[in-house]
Amino acid sequence: MVASAYGRLPLNALRVFEAVASRLSFAEAAEALSVTPAAVSQQIKALEDYLQMPVLRRSGRKVELTPEGARLLPGVRAGLDQLVVTMREIRMMRAGGIVNVSTLSSLMQKWMTPRLHRLHAKFPELQVDWHTSREAVDFGRSDFHAAVRLGEDKTPGLDYEHLMDEWLVVIASPDLYKRHGSIDDRETLTGIPMLQARDEPWSRFEKSAAPTPWPAGPTIIDDSVSVLSAVIEGLGYAPARWSIAAHDLQAGRLVLASKTVVPSRFRYWFVCPPSYSELPKVCALRQWLKEEAAAFPTPGDWIGQR
Repeated sequence: MVASAYGRLPLNALRVFEAVASRLSFAEAAEALSVTPAAVSQQIKALEDYLQMPVLRRSGRKVELTPEGARLLPGVRAGLDQLVVTMREIRMMRAGGIVNVSTLSSLMQKWMTPRLHRLHAKFPELQVDWHTSREAVDFGRSDFHAAVRLGEDKTPGLDYEHLMDEWLVVIASPDLYKRHGSIDDRETLTGIPMLQARDEPWSRFEKSAAPTPWPAGPTIIDDSVSVLSAVIEGLGYAPARWSIAAHDLQAGRLVLASKTVVPSRFRYWFVCPPSYSELPKVCALRQWLKEEAAAFPTPGDWIGQR
């Protein structure tokens, strides 16, 4: 009974109806579907014949939904959305192929990139297409298998696995540090060039043991990696996320300008839909990320080694 009912459904007509209802134009719907306006009209007529009632009201070029059409539209969209999601999941669930991952640009440049040679050595057959963005990933409408995000809130319906914590530290170039020294050894910060980082502001250190008040610097930069570049150039001291400053600290391009470390309320997470979480290629990438995060030193480890 169910199969025969599905067999009579005018599925193509429903897709055409959604296209017309979204645009309220037969011509625009035809262009979007790469068919003729006559073909669109024919499909709408087939749908109305099936329902035995009109779903669209036409007056010249003006198109409106009838009450019945307005009631039908949400159900059609929900069904088409679910169909798209299911077909994309099936297509993406191949054991082989590329893993599409979204991550933060700053983390990609300063934390991921220096480690990728180890990923290639451990999983030589694994292909990863990295995309950088801070926007939330709509897994149902994109080709992403997973994302690495910094946050504290979780989106229902997705699998989250903790990768590592985050901290804020104060950094400076070696030459500038030689002139001004640690901010821990000063009663005032007056005279030290300060850079303002919009993502990691000085205000987050106000409750720390470091001297106050924190002066606002003349330069404000809203990109975390650009802040690091400015500090390396000797333009000033700045707060920075430990995850993206550590590589340049280890290389000697930066130094810690304070022993004060502020734990961030944000953490790094590996995020993916449950339907992808057990794919071998996703498991391999997640395993590597967890191993690298576990081996990554904390600010306390770094300070203790100095």
